[in-house]
Amino acid sequence: MPCLNEAETIAHCIEKSMRSLAGLGVQGEVLIADNGSTDGSQKIATDLGARVVPVAAKGYGNALRGGIAAARGKFVIMADADDSYDFSKIGPFVEKLREGNDLVMGCRMPRAGGTIMPGAMPWKHRWIGNPVLTFIGRLFFRCPAHDFHCGLRGFTKTAYERMNLHTTGMEFASEMVIKATMSGMKMDEVPITLHKDGRSRPPHLRSWRDGWRHLRFMLLFCPKWLFLVPGASLLAAGLLGMALLSAGRLNLPGGVGMDVGTLVVAAMFFLLGFQTIWTGIFAKTYATTAGLIPENESFKKLTGLLSLERGIVAGLLFALLGLGGLMFATLIWKQQGFGDLPLEENVRRLILSTTSVMFGAQVILCSFFLSVLRLPILNDRPMVED
Repeated sequence: MPCLNEAETIAHCIEKSMRSLAGLGVQGEVLIADNGSTDGSQKIATDLGARVVPVAAKGYGNALRGGIAAARGKFVIMADADDSYDFSKIGPFVEKLREGNDLVMGCRMPRAGGTIMPGAMPWKHRWIGNPVLTFIGRLFFRCPAHDFHCGLRGFTKTAYERMNLHTTGMEFASEMVIKATMSGMKMDEVPITLHKDGRSRPPHLRSWRDGWRHLRFMLLFCPKWLFLVPGASLLAAGLLGMALLSAGRLNLPGGVGMDVGTLVVAAMFFLLGFQTIWTGIFAKTYATTAGLIPENESFKKLTGLLSLERGIVAGLLFALLGLGGLMFATLIWKQQGFGDLPLEENVRRLILSTTSVMFGAQVILCSFFLSVLRLPILNDRPMVED
């Protein structure tokens, strides 16, 4: 249990845990990961037979990481020490872990068999935060859990070590579920009852701030939906617009006419979409290299085609094509004595040519940056010693 000034409730949680361990006939311990309590929580826990592990680094994730690292059991069950979770009901978690599951999630939501007691969950969490974040988690990562952020969960120590978790705050809960899902770990869930917590003070959780941190983390962990899908949509729209308008004005039913103005917007969509896709590739490459997410074989094969040499050649071809168009435009201008040219024809030629030059430059620069991200990190030692 992570603990920060939980003197009002920690005794109830420890007593229930002790009775549960005895009733299940399992050999275990109750471990309190104390994050700097000043209300005597540590003494209460020690007097009741729990093992207290002080964790100096602040944050929900830090407290849990410190506690889990110190845990000596094969199975670990974690939950908050505010008495909102019933530690006397951990039997189903132990059973499912014994069945071979790597991660067992509690589920508080009635739609999947859980129960929320009156006053146990604020309305904005029950009807907005939790459903939205769980929907995104199930959509983005195909996670089977129906309650993405339930604080009561069990896992094997081996599976936890494979997850290689890094976050230090509330998003630790999201990282665990995401990495377990992306690594193909065996998961299951147990319907539970969420009770009103027993504290007289407000919870540590800050709804909007921590909700945004969860959402931000999930988006960054899934470049496909944050970058690749929007980027591909913009790129396709831009290509279609430029293809239709490159030859001349396009008249649509209803008297709608599209000309050079729309061509400018199409070129913008094309370049913005291309850059957005590359940003997604950068994000996923960095996250994989840094060990934040497991390596994806399909993505590895795809990016394997994006070598620096191929990027330079392709970029130069597009840049030269655009420069050729600009030279042709200059030649026509010269033939007119460097005077006025038909505006529509001239602008259309300039838009397509400059877009090709900018696209070629982007291909080259992005290829260079991707090659930098792929450089292996050899060690942490300085290159030059004092």
